[in-house]
Amino acid sequence: MTLAAQVLDAARVRGVMIATAESCTGGLIAGALTEVPGSSDSVDRGFVTYSNAAKMQMLGVRIETLDRHGAVSEEVAAEMAAGALRHSEAGIAVSVTGIAGPGGSEHKPEGRVCFGISQPFGTTTQTIEFGAIGRHRVRAATVEHALQLLLDALRA
Repeated sequence: MTLAAQVLDAARVRGVMIATAESCTGGLIAGALTEVPGSSDSVDRGFVTYSNAAKMQMLGVRIETLDRHGAVSEEVAAEMAAGALRHSEAGIAVSVTGIAGPGGSEHKPEGRVCFGISQPFGTTTQTIEFGAIGRHRVRAATVEHALQLLLDALRA
C-alpha cells in the first residue's frame, strides 16, 4: 500500500478530511493523494500558493510574517496550514514552503523546506534540510515527508 493510501485510510479511521497548502511542490501532495482511487471521501481541497500574494489572499498569511521571516520559514508554514484548515472543510491540513532549487542563499539554502500540520487543537512545524539534491528530488522528498507527517498526525 502506498504512503498516500495509508494517509487516506488513516483519515477515514479518524473521520476527517485533508487539505493541503503547497508552495514549492505546486500541488504534488494533493496530486499524490488524489492519485489513489476513492480519495474523494478523504481529500477536501488543495491550495497551490506559489506567490506571496496567493499565500496572503487564499490562506490569510500575514504580510508582517512574510516580511519578518520570509516565505521559507516555519512561521509562514504554520500560517499556511492554519489558513488551509480555516478555509476548508478539513480536519487536518499540511503545508509546505521551501527552496527546491536551483539557487538559494547562505541564509536560505537550496533544499530547505518548512512543513506545517494544523488540526483544530493546534499547529506544529518543522524544517528539513534536504540539501542541493536537485529540484525534482527536493520536491519528491518533500511530498514523501509531508505524507509521512500527515500519517503520523492522523495516527497520534
